[in-house]
Amino acid sequence: MRRLIIEEPKSAAALWSWRLALFALAVAAIGIGIGIARAAPAEILSGLSVLAAAFLVACASLLFAATGAVIIWRTGRGGFAAVVGAVVVSGLFLAYPAWLAVQSVRLPLMNDISTDLTDPPAFSRSSAALAARGPRTPSDTPETARDDQRRAYPNVQPIILDLEADEAYRLVLQAATARGWRIIDQTRPGGRSGVGRIDAVDRSLILGFPEDVTIRVRPLAGQTRIDIRSASRYGRHDFGTNAARIARFAQELQTQLDAR
Repeated sequence: MRRLIIEEPKSAAALWSWRLALFALAVAAIGIGIGIARAAPAEILSGLSVLAAAFLVACASLLFAATGAVIIWRTGRGGFAAVVGAVVVSGLFLAYPAWLAVQSVRLPLMNDISTDLTDPPAFSRSSAALAARGPRTPSDTPETARDDQRRAYPNVQPIILDLEADEAYRLVLQAATARGWRIIDQTRPGGRSGVGRIDAVDRSLILGFPEDVTIRVRPLAGQTRIDIRSASRYGRHDFGTNAARIARFAQELQTQLDAR
């Protein structure tokens, strides 16, 4: 005697929520891939557009998941696993933009952070540095932005090393290399001013956006003062990334110092 297997009907909205969640991940992977290629600013902006589309798809997935959950509750149809999967995948995917939204409200609108607000280090304008940075060189920080930084990032301070300038300069180079920064210009301490400088380019974690960094090495009496300035090339808000970059560099510098 044959058994008659009746397949439980499933909510179409629940199934579509899961499909859209997977589609959002695929679209996001394409956007991140375009951003990582980072051959030109236009391609980076294209990557952002694709990533924004992925966020919209993830939002649509959550809407379908909510609809599917209501249908399942009222009719007893199947598809609960698809709803849960869509909520988990889309929720995790949207966690990053949600965090950015919180940062945009919590932190001031700025994209240029320096350890010296009285005399911020100037970025190199050598031919090598200009070629690496493109047409944009960060300008002087307005006084209002400096006041905002003092309030938002009180811990961003100069670094004082109990080392001679040449030794401190080598240590700074080691720390920058250990952080994976690309050195685009450098000047050893000495000459009339005695000040050394290192310009570098870092990359953001998600899309590999180029971020410009300059480090000033200034000799003091038996010590050396290190000032760092980090500026974003794209967007008016850095969401705290430049201050975090300076903090990570300070930690790396301490690690290099301890390893001596």
